[in-house]
This record gives sequence, C-alpha cells and structure tokens, in this order.
Amino acid sequence: MSILNPLQDGAAPEVAVIGNDGVVGIALVMGGAATTNTRAVVQSAGHGYRLRASVLQATAESEAPLRHLMLRYAQSLITQMSQSAACNRFHSVDQQVCRLLLTCMDRWASNRLSLTHERISNLLGVRREGVTVVSGNLAAAGLITYWRGCVTVVDRPGLEARVCECYAVVKAEIARLLPMNPRSDQMPGSRTAGDKSKPPVAAAANRRVETG
Repeated sequence: MSILNPLQDGAAPEVAVIGNDGVVGIALVMGGAATTNTRAVVQSAGHGYRLRASVLQATAESEAPLRHLMLRYAQSLITQMSQSAACNRFHSVDQQVCRLLLTCMDRWASNRLSLTHERISNLLGVRREGVTVVSGNLAAAGLITYWRGCVTVVDRPGLEARVCECYAVVKAEIARLLPMNPRSDQMPGSRTAGDKSKPPVAAAANRRVETG
C-alpha cells in the first residue's frame, strides 16, 4: 500500500510504502486522531488483515511488547518518509525509480510489480516522460522488462548498484528496529517460496480481507 500526500493541485506524491513489514493506521497507537492528511491506496492485489481500531489501541495500552513493536515500526516509517523527501529533492529520476522498484520488491514479495509509467511518475512526483526514458535505459541494461503495466526485475544486484544511498539507509534502519522481519535478500521479493510466516501484527488480527 502506498501512503500518499494529496496536494491542492491534484498531485499525490508517495511518502511511504507499506507491505508485509507493517501496518496502516499507526497514528492510532501514537495518540493521533482517526483521520490524517495522508491516504493509503492499495497498489497491488493480495491479502491483508483488518483489526478494529479500538482493539489495537486497547491492546497496545495493556501489552508492552505490542506497544514497543508499534513504536519501533513508527520510527522506521518516519525514516522512510524523511529519506524519501530527501531523495526526491536531491537525487536523479534514475535513482528514484530504482529506489521505488527495490522498495516495492521488498514489500510485495515478488519481482513482478504492477506499475505503469504513469503510476510511477505520480508516486515520485516527476514527469512521465522522464520515467519512460529511465525505464527504457533500465530495460536496455538488462535490469528490468516491461509489458502492459507490469515491471519485472530480472537483475536486482544491477538495480542496487544504480540506486542512491537512500534505499540502503531505510533498509538498514528497518533491519535494526524490526529484526524479526523476513530477509529481503532471500528472494527477488522479501520471502522464500515456502515461507508461511505472517507479519508480526497479523497474529492479533481478527479478520482477513482480500484487496485488489
């Protein structure tokens, strides 16, 4: 899921990505209101777990381990947002696209990403023409293939060699704060094919829903 920050001119740049590593609605645990200035939008079909806000809040109040886990996750999310802001301001479109692809791979557990050029440009807040040029360069270098809105990463080490330091900074912080997360370097995505484990919060959820 993409966390978007809608602007008055209709643009909605992406400020964070949430997948099997986290939870949407962390503001509830931080003492925030039920509404925020951001939007959470499903970007790829899959499974999620829905939990009543009151249940999460009450459990976080009474159970220190869950509360500490949520606070650590909130810190990793803040790191992701601040690093994304710096990346979008100072780094090239090529580096930004590589960062987005690697970040999505870590959270979608797949090297096949449902991303059109238009969606990538909207998420990064850059011109679509620039994304098209970058995608063509990455494909020519043998790093990705692109077909009808589906990007397939075929050379992850090649992407990691081109990306800026922002991706490594966020990844290292998540590994430090949430060491129980599946390792993202085991597969093109973030889980092995036979891994049936669930995200830390999923065990406390009381309803399973399909998205997409």
